Amino acid sequence: MATTNIVNDYISGDPHGEKGRSSTEAPSLEKALFTDAANDYDDTPTEEERNTLRLVADKIPYTAWLIALVEFAERASYYGCSGPFSNFIQRPLPAGGNGAGATPAGTQLTPGALGLGLIAATGLTTTFSFLAYILPIAGGVLADTKWGRFRTICYGTAIAAVAHVILIIAAIPSVIKQGHAVAPFVIGLLTLAFGTGFIKSSVAVLMSDQTPNKVQRVRVLATGERVIVDPATTVQSIMLCYYWAINVGAFFKLATTYSEKRVGFWLAFLLPLIIFLIMPVVLFHLNNRLIKLPPKGSVLVDTAKVISTGLSQPKIKGESFYESAKPSKIELAGGLKKSKPAGWVSWDDDFVDELKRTFSACKIFAFLPIFYLADGGLSSITNSQAASMTTNGAPNDLLANFNPLTIIVVAPLLNYVLYPTLRKYKIPFGQVARIVTGFLLGVLTMVIGAILQWQVYKTSPCGYNATTCEVGTTVSPILVWAQLPMYSLPAIAELLVSVTCFEMAYTRAPQRMKGLVYALVLAMSALSSALVLIVSPSFKDPNLIWPFVGIAIANFIAAGFIWYFFGHLDKEAADLDIGVNRAIEAKPPGSPASDSLQEKGEVEKR
Repeated sequence: MATTNIVNDYISGDPHGEKGRSSTEAPSLEKALFTDAANDYDDTPTEEERNTLRLVADKIPYTAWLIALVEFAERASYYGCSGPFSNFIQRPLPAGGNGAGATPAGTQLTPGALGLGLIAATGLTTTFSFLAYILPIAGGVLADTKWGRFRTICYGTAIAAVAHVILIIAAIPSVIKQGHAVAPFVIGLLTLAFGTGFIKSSVAVLMSDQTPNKVQRVRVLATGERVIVDPATTVQSIMLCYYWAINVGAFFKLATTYSEKRVGFWLAFLLPLIIFLIMPVVLFHLNNRLIKLPPKGSVLVDTAKVISTGLSQPKIKGESFYESAKPSKIELAGGLKKSKPAGWVSWDDDFVDELKRTFSACKIFAFLPIFYLADGGLSSITNSQAASMTTNGAPNDLLANFNPLTIIVVAPLLNYVLYPTLRKYKIPFGQVARIVTGFLLGVLTMVIGAILQWQVYKTSPCGYNATTCEVGTTVSPILVWAQLPMYSLPAIAELLVSVTCFEMAYTRAPQRMKGLVYALVLAMSALSSALVLIVSPSFKDPNLIWPFVGIAIANFIAAGFIWYFFGHLDKEAADLDIGVNRAIEAKPPGSPASDSLQEKGEVEKR
């Protein structure tokens, strides 16, 4: 309890507890975080210490790990359901099957239910993906301005639970047989997308909020070594753990792909609901244990007002319109040049600086839709390609599980081996460098996909009509395991691109915009889905090589543009002194809290 009170004081601008803390409580936030005397903090590191001491991540509180468990359950249910979607929509009930979508034993047939074809499958699954990644913008705004992050997650959990039940109803064998499965399936699919939108916008940000140390501090390890506990490094570590939890959950798709093939789609949709029930239990446990930053009013209104004010105010030569919008500059200029109502200036200088940094970071996000085309954007084509290859009884969508499996293995290696080693030896591998490397891995993935599709066409009994082949074995002799690099390489790329963008969204955005900016990163995946939806009518034989080729070229060009236009951000990130003299919360330690914080009350531990 003492530690929580200190955390609240710290973020509300009273780090020394001068507003009523008992003298028996710990005197500072940093000392409260580490009870071992050997781990006590010193002051902010000097310039010499910054150049000589290694950076380390702060401890990740157990509450953050429980939020990761929430994310695991949500992603297990999401991917567990969405994994079988393509087969459920595209393929008809297999001949000789059990009527629930499962295939007869010992055949090369693929599970199916609705039989609507590849174009319909691509359209519906892409629409689902688009909504699931565009709706977090609404969820992020509501979390930042109205409900708070925890409550927004709870509302999303309730909506998603209803969606899972509807999907199970659509997969009941009698419903499929009578031709009534399409309507409940589409309703369940859309409802699940809405629930996901509320959940995804807040989980990662809430997880990062649990680490209260927002500035660099020197720490003495039990070994006697002096290190710098760095908040930016801590966020990187938290985001990798968060992404690891996502993919442990995504690996659950392995259970549902085998369920659809061996038992039927009703089991493939029931299992995700069972895992999903972990969420309300953990959320109930966390309710009174979390650090909850309160919502802070309409950030979109303040952003619009800053932009309009900056454009209308007189500018000093060489300064951007952002500078003109700072209250301090407005005061020096003699006030607003255009008549505004009382209380128009509801922001401070720090908010303008953070807004500038946020917009600078958001520019690079515009390239993400191109990357996401290479990272799962062609999943329907890839599944169809697998169904045209020799599976020897394995589900055609089995290999998709190697994407999360790769992340499960590689993420800890990055977090605990590669990145600490690079920091120790002062080898730069900045955010932009990581993103460019991820894009180049996307290029390699698409090249492999194009070559495989070409070889499938050459060896299929039906040649360039491999997708609908019914001649001989109906499949190419190429083993489906040849697709493995198409799932493992994008997984590594995700850790370099997506996780890095999540870091940028959290560390650069103002506190009251973190949910929105994080949602903007997710929205880039929605735009990618929209692009796929637009061109999906062309996804048919004999043209399935060219989507891979086109996306490979697009990713290569994007990588070049990113390095050319944004390469300087790696150096600027160091110059921003995040966590040195500027806290991630956008307030130097000990400075007064913003008006919105004072009006709404200090950080709550409810």
